[in-house]
Amino acid sequence: MEQLHALAQAAGLQRDWIDVEGRHQQVSDEALAAALHALGHEASDERQIARSRVAIDDARRALPAMLVADCGTVIELPFAPARAEVTGEDGVTRALQLSGTRITAPDVPGYYDLVLDDNVTRLAAAPHNCPLPDQSRRRPWGVGVQIPALRGERPSPYGTFGELAEAARAFGAAGADALAINPVHALFPGHGRHHSPYSPSSRLFLNGALADPALAGLAPLPTEPGGPLIDWGDALPRRQAQLRAIFDALDPARRAAMVVADDEMLRRHALFDALDCHFRAATGAHGWRGWPSEFRDPESEDAARFAAQNADEIVFHLFVQNVARTGLEAAQSSAKGAGMQIGLIGDLAVGVDPSGSDAWSLRHAMLDGLMIGAPPDPLGPLGQNWGITGFSPQGLAASGYAPWIAMIRAGLAAGGGLRIDHAFGLARLWVIPEGAETQDGAYLTYPFEDLIRLATLEAHRAGAVMIAEDLGTAPYGFTEAVTDRRMLGMRVLWFERAADQGFIGAGDYEPLSAAMTGTHDTVTVAGWWRGRDLYWADYLARLPEGMTRDEADSVRDWDRGLLWSTLSHDPERPAPDNPEPVVDAAIAHIARAPSAIALVSLEDMLGLEEQPNLPGTIDTHPNWRRRCDAPIAELLATAHVERRCGILSDLRKT
Repeated sequence: MEQLHALAQAAGLQRDWIDVEGRHQQVSDEALAAALHALGHEASDERQIARSRVAIDDARRALPAMLVADCGTVIELPFAPARAEVTGEDGVTRALQLSGTRITAPDVPGYYDLVLDDNVTRLAAAPHNCPLPDQSRRRPWGVGVQIPALRGERPSPYGTFGELAEAARAFGAAGADALAINPVHALFPGHGRHHSPYSPSSRLFLNGALADPALAGLAPLPTEPGGPLIDWGDALPRRQAQLRAIFDALDPARRAAMVVADDEMLRRHALFDALDCHFRAATGAHGWRGWPSEFRDPESEDAARFAAQNADEIVFHLFVQNVARTGLEAAQSSAKGAGMQIGLIGDLAVGVDPSGSDAWSLRHAMLDGLMIGAPPDPLGPLGQNWGITGFSPQGLAASGYAPWIAMIRAGLAAGGGLRIDHAFGLARLWVIPEGAETQDGAYLTYPFEDLIRLATLEAHRAGAVMIAEDLGTAPYGFTEAVTDRRMLGMRVLWFERAADQGFIGAGDYEPLSAAMTGTHDTVTVAGWWRGRDLYWADYLARLPEGMTRDEADSVRDWDRGLLWSTLSHDPERPAPDNPEPVVDAAIAHIARAPSAIALVSLEDMLGLEEQPNLPGTIDTHPNWRRRCDAPIAELLATAHVERRCGILSDLRKT
């Protein structure tokens, strides 16, 4: 049906796509129509298709809510104005070079109010490059940590920003330049079931459960023992009660000083958290979709009445956000004070829980009725539905990208860098209509050039490093654009293999990259060498179809030879039950890479066998629950960790 296909293309839905094996795939007409309906483009018959196409064309001919361009470049307008002038953030107004329908963007990066005759809009002028780490003294190195896994001087059920500050001081003293942390986005308050940092309630605000009141000059949290695995179901409700007790003990003056409420979106998030706690306790509802209908609109009279009647509850959630923000800033101060060049590198999740705060507060800018995932591939023949949603392309354009800019700023607020998870989502996302099979989704195109320019502008304003997670098959033009912007790609040891399946040499890693021993989703070096990942694959029936455990072990033994021949000139290969020299050699390999930064996971620094998260599992693997055996300061004093810090510091010298 040509009209349907043309409408899908105009709406940014890709009918044809190439899978990871290079094969051409095509989305069915039924799947296209379902996705179009979810995007607000009716397509049941030719008349509806025609009306939807007219609406899309009209929107494209209109002056956008924000124009985005590189500094000093020409912008094509939908009409020819007689006058064009901009007012910058410094309050200075000046005329722009104008020629027919073309204007030239300012040379100075920033945000501007743009006047075109009687039309007013916004203009973002982006620099051409993101900042890079200083490599004049040495190429920096850092450690990837999962904050809840950390232990500090005081016993606790899981790590907070207090433990992060301790780790920053310890690793800074050991020579590290950065700590790459897991996402610290807001989760559902006091709820112990949905604890994955990659399924947040909001990417604009912080996970209050990571707050450490002592960093804000308040009474410390009580000391509590914590086992090798975090019991989130018990720990998070109890932590919420502890924070509430500290809040209740404050006198009115101190309480007022601890709460900053001049941010309307922050107040709305606090209202969401208060409503979520109220209805979860009353009915067991998970998020706004389970609330009574009169509360599903944040601007409804019932929501306003609830806020007025529960003002103290709103203030409590504002207090928690303030304490969390203060703690994260304190951790960054500890990192910089310990000599780290970069400090914290945050992590931006690709989406949010559709029942969470962002989906409630920013519904006008969010996908509605569409979930984000991945298409079928050899590792997932049925595809993946990640159970999250995100911004819609048309919602972002209509809002002048305001929520997206706010999200990037929130990710950069307290650190020296930001990793964008699944950065291919800047160009396209696999979207699945709710209730449909994952394979019945389609790729939805995003305004890549605008988003990458805005990310570059925000990195410039923050003086921060940007890392784009680019593992997998990149959309056309993605790699070149990211490289041109000086965003760092990720080069992970396990995926850097040559045509003969051998591992590439350290010198072949791209300079504009972050060289890594692994991620939270990959096996550790010690675990790979000992075959711990094969144990889990066999135990959970996740081995490739038709492969036995013995066959998997045989393949791994061959791969051990390939890896060792790349890592070391020693002809005597360590035995599978002796991973220590392999871990050292892998860290040295990453350290030798010409990459702009080298990142080693904490698990590899400690030589651990278990990985933090096993993708595709929920309850069958203890994801996001593992903890360190001892406080970080003690672990860094052990001989093998001191040796690995020394390897990194020595080999990263310029």
